[in-house]
Amino acid sequence: MNQEVRANTRFGEIYYQEELGHEYLMFGNRGLVAKMMNEEVDPRSDPLGPDNKLFITTGIFAGTPVNTGHRLSFGGKSPLTGTIKESNVGGNAAYHLAGHGIKLLVIEDTPKDDNWRIIKILQDGQLEFADANEFVGLNTYEFTAKAQKEHGEEAAIISIGQAGERKYNLSAIMVTEDKTGYPCRAAARGGLAAVMATKKIKGIVIEKPDKRVSPNYYDREQFVEANKRFTRHLQCDDSWLTASLRDVGTIGNIDVTAATGILPVNNFRGDFFDKLNQLNSKAFLTKLEQNGGRNKIACQPGCAIRCSNEYRDEQGEIVTSSLEYETISMLGPNCDIADYDFLAEIDRKCDDFGIDTIEFGNTVAMCMEAGKIEWGDKDGVKALLEELEKGTEFGKLLGRGTKAVGEEFAVKRIPTVKGQAMSAYDPRNLKGIGVTYAVTPMGADHTCGVTMMPGLDHMNKAGQVQLSSKIQMVSAAADNCMCLFAFQSAILEGLLPDIFAGYFGGEWTTEEIIELGAKTIAMEKEFNTQAGFSEKDDLLPEFFYHERSQATGEVFDITAEELKKTFPF
Repeated sequence: MNQEVRANTRFGEIYYQEELGHEYLMFGNRGLVAKMMNEEVDPRSDPLGPDNKLFITTGIFAGTPVNTGHRLSFGGKSPLTGTIKESNVGGNAAYHLAGHGIKLLVIEDTPKDDNWRIIKILQDGQLEFADANEFVGLNTYEFTAKAQKEHGEEAAIISIGQAGERKYNLSAIMVTEDKTGYPCRAAARGGLAAVMATKKIKGIVIEKPDKRVSPNYYDREQFVEANKRFTRHLQCDDSWLTASLRDVGTIGNIDVTAATGILPVNNFRGDFFDKLNQLNSKAFLTKLEQNGGRNKIACQPGCAIRCSNEYRDEQGEIVTSSLEYETISMLGPNCDIADYDFLAEIDRKCDDFGIDTIEFGNTVAMCMEAGKIEWGDKDGVKALLEELEKGTEFGKLLGRGTKAVGEEFAVKRIPTVKGQAMSAYDPRNLKGIGVTYAVTPMGADHTCGVTMMPGLDHMNKAGQVQLSSKIQMVSAAADNCMCLFAFQSAILEGLLPDIFAGYFGGEWTTEEIIELGAKTIAMEKEFNTQAGFSEKDDLLPEFFYHERSQATGEVFDITAEELKKTFPF
């Protein structure tokens, strides 16, 4: 990128929207991370060394009223996988950054001293660096509360907890949710909080701007009318996904996955879960009603879907916000646990300490598989979390993630790809996501392409490679623009071309928009190739190929040769 578009700082660069050329404005979030990684990071670099960079970027439509258009991406070379990594999150940080006209932050190098710092973007747009040594050792809730006391409750706060400070591979960067202000929106996957820690950045505070920067529209009238149609569609309860998401959020997935054998049980044994009535969506809504919890919360400003929630205990005290399907599944059925109060408590602890609940849930399952604690042992799970918090030698091993723990204990069934643990979909019974897990450049990551479309036979391998390919490109395109839920719905209704045309000009088709996803994946694959990865890394763990699901009798039977044909590039 040309030097003149950079605003140099003591930590790296700030890139402002108005100064960027078309070749950068046409990518956002995940796509811009991929582009910058290929331009500025040596693929062979040490993820925790000075040559790796942490990219923080907004989406294509950040700063506009496009619904759910204020996602925030963190990117870098992952210390967990060694691959390119982008982790995408909601919350209010992208909204405030866009209000200041900021498209991209780059945090680079490593400081020559041991001092920690906070980056502050003040309401007038001025940049400040503050000493953060007094905040070292604080977890995210306490750090956020102190930052909000100084900068106001409307400020967006990005922070790492002790897990990030210790450079754990399963550490997460936490972002404040818009309506609740809690640091509960997790850029969780890949250990990018450890990369942030190498730069000695404890947090980033973004004050609400005095005056928001106005977007530059090619045809504002066309854009506004197209966006109104899009928003009305999302607000309509007849929309194919929004009514369910408003009521129970992503937790509603458990009703479907449990009935079809897709839900992981006891480290992907493939059993049906016999305690489902304690964890299904009805049980969740009953808990909310009994204890005064809330649903239909927007994680980012203006979201019409509003799939977040606020979970309270029997005394009516807030426990956690943003309790989601992945957390419930991987720390619940996959560990033989069915207790919403317990899972909400663990979710809060994970958010506070700053760790990925998917990686932690799988790591717990490795300990259960190895006999270190019993299946369903809730006190044992708390004890493992305490080991992480104390930083014991065992805790440091746990902090390295699922693969490291499984290998240390000689576990034969380790559900990882490229070093990253699988999320809450069994690939034997949802074979399309097995393709996604295997070939995505990110490691086993469901956000790269969940193929759980209604009306399909997901246990029949026919067409699954093609389905995964299409969904992965759609997901990558979404991760340039907005929330995946909104994007998928808009794609099906053909609502996006007019929005793109009103913003950028020209004639757009749905296929051209999806091509942004294909270009993103191609850049990611190029980085991984240069980092030393090849098609031999694009495989599932061996046990999925020969161990039958106890629920359905299925194995993952898509061959390595078939997987090679996933992408047309």
